[in-house]
Amino acid sequence: MPDPPEPVPPTTPPADVSVPMGRPHGQRVVPFRDAVRTWFGISLQTFGGPAGQIAVMQRALVEEKRWIGQRRFLHALNYCTLLPGPEAQQLATYVGWLLHGTAGGLVAGGLFVLPGVVALLALSAVYVGFGTTTVVTAVFTGLAAAVLAIVVQAVLRVARKALDSRALVVLAVASFLALAVFGVPFPVVVALAGVAGGALGRWRPSALPQRSAAELPDAGPPPVISDDVLHHEAPTARRTLRVLLVGLVAWGLPIAAVGVLTGASSVLTEQGLFFSGAAVVTFGGAYAVLAYVAQQAVAVHGWLSPGEMVRGLALAETTPGPLVMVVQFVAFLGAYRAPGELDPWVAAVLASLLVTWVTFVPSFLFVLLGAPYIERLRGNRSLSAALSGITAAVVGVIANLGVYFAVHTLFAETVDVDGGPLSLELPDVSTLRLVPLAIAAVAAVLLFRVRWSVLRTLGVCALLGLAAGLAGLPIS
Repeated sequence: MPDPPEPVPPTTPPADVSVPMGRPHGQRVVPFRDAVRTWFGISLQTFGGPAGQIAVMQRALVEEKRWIGQRRFLHALNYCTLLPGPEAQQLATYVGWLLHGTAGGLVAGGLFVLPGVVALLALSAVYVGFGTTTVVTAVFTGLAAAVLAIVVQAVLRVARKALDSRALVVLAVASFLALAVFGVPFPVVVALAGVAGGALGRWRPSALPQRSAAELPDAGPPPVISDDVLHHEAPTARRTLRVLLVGLVAWGLPIAAVGVLTGASSVLTEQGLFFSGAAVVTFGGAYAVLAYVAQQAVAVHGWLSPGEMVRGLALAETTPGPLVMVVQFVAFLGAYRAPGELDPWVAAVLASLLVTWVTFVPSFLFVLLGAPYIERLRGNRSLSAALSGITAAVVGVIANLGVYFAVHTLFAETVDVDGGPLSLELPDVSTLRLVPLAIAAVAAVLLFRVRWSVLRTLGVCALLGLAAGLAGLPIS
């Protein structure tokens, strides 16, 4: 996220901030309807992954409308990075909670994902209906090749931010090798990295340089809404129990209903249970989620092919909202191909909506449940050390995802190597695909040298793939 501008003394409050009758002078609040319009406007701009999404909220909420101060915004962001799931959507939920309580959090987080849900549902249907045509295949070839450069960019960005000591570099490399060479399950890698980070923080704290939120610069325009006016609730046991109970019921009831109506062995039930589990173990953002989903959805459940997993990520990159929305594409294809007694289209739509629900309900639950305890978490050194270890592991996770995508995008066939502790997949170099390789190279130049945006780069690569397909070049 780019550095915020220098502080600018406020003149008059924005027009959408009011001073209700009965409040002391200066205690301004944001009308709920104005917040809803703003959150919807933000949701239409959330392209480019979590970094771009956080930058959009930074500009709109901190710099332009000045609804929240820079330090409070960073405080909320630091808390959201502790959680599994999409941190940008969780940040929107948290800021919405600060402004308008539970209703504000639900609206902000819900609107953040709504445009992406609609767009990706439509694109998934287009892929299933027309994915075998030359035009669609060519476009997806270009998009998938661009994804390779995008993942490399993500690795470098996270590495520059997270790997600020030799110990963390070692953790990142070890995590990559554990996943790519030895086939260690993703949750185990993340758990061990957290334990290693906690151990380093306790016995060798100098190995984990830490910067607390309090040490970050308090830049940015002063907020027009005082921190004292922002929503806050005491962290009582009664409130915690109430939020936990409502959240668990909302999370589990749709899965139970699907299990009763379609059977425990149906693809809808399997997907509901799998993505519910993924929602609570996938620390480190969307790319870490995708590494785990790709491993399980392709190799274990067989809901889609490796190449289709890459195309799904390309679709998620081209739509607003969190990149983890790719799970919607995975569920759509898996249910369409194994609908059971349901019509394939009905099964696909139901699975897509169910998986979206079980993926994001935990994010709301984590934020609404933990927000009152945020001050206690803020100064917890052990938790910060464990998070540093997990973040380092995420670098290795994303690197492994990049290798996985490269192997299945640039080569037509692969060779499995299973011997002793080894469990890896190698490309058959004789099946190299030259068109995707060339498009991936163009994407790398556009991203790293020309410094184009992700969305613009994807558009160019889609056109290159289409041109190659219409010219009769081998694209698959």
